[in-house]
Amino acid sequence: MYWYEVGSVSAIAGLLPWPVKGNMGALDPRDVEAAVRPRNIHFPETTLVCIENTHNRAGGTVITPAQIEAIRKVAEKHSLTLYMDGARIFNAAVALKIDVREFTRHVDNLMFCLSKGLSCPIGSVIVGDSGFVERAEKIRKMLGGGMRQAGIIAAPGIIALEKMVDRLEEDHRNARLLAEGLAKVEGLHVDLRRVQTNIVLVDVTGLGIDANMFIEKLKERFVLASYHSSGIVRMVTHRGIKREDMEKTLSIIEGLVKELKVKM
Repeated sequence: MYWYEVGSVSAIAGLLPWPVKGNMGALDPRDVEAAVRPRNIHFPETTLVCIENTHNRAGGTVITPAQIEAIRKVAEKHSLTLYMDGARIFNAAVALKIDVREFTRHVDNLMFCLSKGLSCPIGSVIVGDSGFVERAEKIRKMLGGGMRQAGIIAAPGIIALEKMVDRLEEDHRNARLLAEGLAKVEGLHVDLRRVQTNIVLVDVTGLGIDANMFIEKLKERFVLASYHSSGIVRMVTHRGIKREDMEKTLSIIEGLVKELKVKM
């Protein structure tokens, strides 16, 4: 919401974000409370707390229901709305093997993606009370997001929710296999604590190259990864990727690292 989205939180919503440092994506309720601006004519009014689950840039880490509840108590104390970007919320539920509603009961509203892990070709869903949804529909229309023939989008969305949730566990197993294999490659570093769902962050600085160069060399070998930061490469597992693909990818990366070390 803050790192990406082209600054829309300010440009469109007119909000002033106040980032709070997290621990593997989770916010400390004490830090959230400390960020609430006191009532003063010089300060903007604090009205909204936003969290993300799973946390993308932290490596797909899960924010537990207990952690969300603790933030909820702070929000209630200060009459704040609590919103959750739940793009991969079903990954969180599958990872902890609990009902997704355990995560959502403590927030006022949220969004989740039907695409990404649930494999739908398109679509996201917002959830909240009727007043919130009605207002969101108005704003969507204002921004040019009105939809026609939406049934063709809703149909695969229903399949995603009914058939694809349990399948996410396969993605998590494949990500773990990949992460553990990469962690054994000299010159690469993977924080295995963060590999809780389907995202693997690989630190390549030990090879003496940056993330972009590593990504390009992978692409030459038909392995696709994405940029996370200057020294970290992001790899995501999804439907259509099998265990044997993980094994082949590890073999390719091991070969690439050997080539790089010879050149060094």
